[in-house]
Amino acid sequence: MKKLSKTNWKRVDSMKDNEIDYSDIPEIDEKFFAEAVFLKPFKKQLTLRIDADVYDYFKHQGKGYTTLMNAILRKYVDIKLQLAQDK
Repeated sequence: MKKLSKTNWKRVDSMKDNEIDYSDIPEIDEKFFAEAVFLKPFKKQLTLRIDADVYDYFKHQGKGYTTLMNAILRKYVDIKLQLAQDK
């Protein structure tokens, strides 16, 4: 079930830029961009054949099991790439 928002979206949509209070948001300066880390947010939908027991294991982890599978594969790739760089 989707949670209902308590935000008054009509009020938010009607606000002009100069009416928005940004005082609780830190300024984005050169230091921010120098320390920023790019995350790979792009996902690719595909069909994947894996062993049934492997699928069952992840499926039994519950909601978000495909995200968990992706996180494990991401970590594996990151380690392999780091090892290749270290050679």
